[in-house]
Amino acid sequence: MPKRIGVFICHCGANIAASVDVEKVVKEISTYPGVVHAENYIYMCSDPGQDLIRKAILEKRLDAVVNCNCSPSLHEKTFRTLVTSMGLNPYHCEIANIREHCSWPHVHDREMATKKAVAIIEMIVEKVRRNLALTPMVVPITKRALVVGGGIAGMQAATDIAKGGYEVILVERSPALGGHAQQLSGTFPSMELVQCMINPQVTEVMNHPKITLYTSAEVEEVGGYVGNFKVKIKKGEAFIEEEVGTIVVATGYDLYPKEKITEYESDPDVIDGLQFERILSPTGPTRGEIRRPSDGKVPKEIVFIQCVGSRDPENHLPYCSRVCCMYTAKQAALYKKKVPDGQVYISYMDIRSDAKGCEEFIQELTEKERIVYLRGRVSRVFREGEKLRVYGVDTLSGKMIDMKADLVVLATAMVASSGAKDLSRKLNIISDEYGFMSEAHIKLRPVETLTAGIYLAGTAQAPRDITDTISSASGAASKVLSLFSRKELLHEPEIAHVDEEVCSGCGLCVSICAYKAPELDPKKRVARVNEALCEGCGACASLCPSGAMQHKNFSNRQFFEMIEVAAGDYVELEKKEELS
Repeated sequence: MPKRIGVFICHCGANIAASVDVEKVVKEISTYPGVVHAENYIYMCSDPGQDLIRKAILEKRLDAVVNCNCSPSLHEKTFRTLVTSMGLNPYHCEIANIREHCSWPHVHDREMATKKAVAIIEMIVEKVRRNLALTPMVVPITKRALVVGGGIAGMQAATDIAKGGYEVILVERSPALGGHAQQLSGTFPSMELVQCMINPQVTEVMNHPKITLYTSAEVEEVGGYVGNFKVKIKKGEAFIEEEVGTIVVATGYDLYPKEKITEYESDPDVIDGLQFERILSPTGPTRGEIRRPSDGKVPKEIVFIQCVGSRDPENHLPYCSRVCCMYTAKQAALYKKKVPDGQVYISYMDIRSDAKGCEEFIQELTEKERIVYLRGRVSRVFREGEKLRVYGVDTLSGKMIDMKADLVVLATAMVASSGAKDLSRKLNIISDEYGFMSEAHIKLRPVETLTAGIYLAGTAQAPRDITDTISSASGAASKVLSLFSRKELLHEPEIAHVDEEVCSGCGLCVSICAYKAPELDPKKRVARVNEALCEGCGACASLCPSGAMQHKNFSNRQFFEMIEVAAGDYVELEKKEELS
């Protein structure tokens, strides 16, 4: 029996209505085969808008709905929840994206935008007409989490999950917990000792009954899927296998190697930010006394160089490392407290002090401590006797800079931890071109990955300071706790399936799948799909030469019908040209 389809067109304020003649679209789509109801409203996602849909479902006896509005990533869940509450199958609700795909790109051509909106809606009507009434698959959950990395992000995530009452496996590849934070002398802008923050957390992790800690260990292999991951951990020569339901990746960061900064001469008194942190720290090699590495003398003139390796697409890395401006200011302040008669110069490109209290910290530093900020790049650093010669330019005054310093501190770029790319391959998650692991959506799903059940915390994802690192770690932990609060998981049913009578067993689907969902049956020589692993990306279906691999509710027939609608005007034009 044909579906009774309702079409609901949103103005999205002026986002759609400014480019698309919504009334005209309603008029045209009302006569389209299968559409028994069409109407529009200024904000269809609002309560009054949703009430219109509920009313139409009841009065018009609708069994399928097409919502014409913004991206499905924003409101598909909203409208599928709505139709489910009215007794419809949620997979009989589809989104026609007439904002990002239509009104925005055609903002200056109202006629084109209107015509295209009608075509997009007709395509989605054809799709929903042949959608199956699917049911989500039920997946059991192993309520135990794996946290990879024992820095401040990993420890925060682990303790948050453990305090929620669930077991945590914490894996750290170094012998001790704390990561780079253990090397720091203090924090900005409060100047609090890091050890006062870190040591209680280390103690809590080591003594918490819900946390199992593996140090000097690495994740060797990961299999399974959300709720049921199987993880092989290597510690020394031994392997301990663990079963977990979720994974939090908190692998931290490294610094861009000084050796790659060829414009600055290699010298024991040209050091990076972490090396200077150790000099400043009471637990460091000089017990907090400021001594330069070459001869142990107190440096009276220090030059800090910011953006070393950062914001330099021609030679190094294009991105900003975010924390360098502030930790340089903090280091300068700590130096001045210990060497009051010392002089500090800071070479910078821009001062990025956007976090709470940071701008005030910079202002106080420049006013009280008389620290000199010089805007511009340093082009050369080299040894000249007992001093280091620093050449550059002050772009504000337009003058060349020629300074002599006892010590040069480089604020080198923050880069992804070594081994992060290898780990991302084991976890089947995406990393960007710089090795940082990628989130599912930068705004809507900032701590999730595209692989269900795997979350990101701290600088494994991007450069960030301690405050943001802890926030993201707690965010990842909250996602884990939310998942563990359920009795079982529901896995999306819009996934791949195989027509075994057509399958030739070529194995191309196995090789293309990033999630390792398809596998070949050794006896029948046909592909099978592990539905719990499949994320419905469609790569296997697009590659399958026989057409045996299909995607539920994205079948070849549906696509051909949609293409025919989209190409209808061109077909009519060709016919007219042939007749003429």
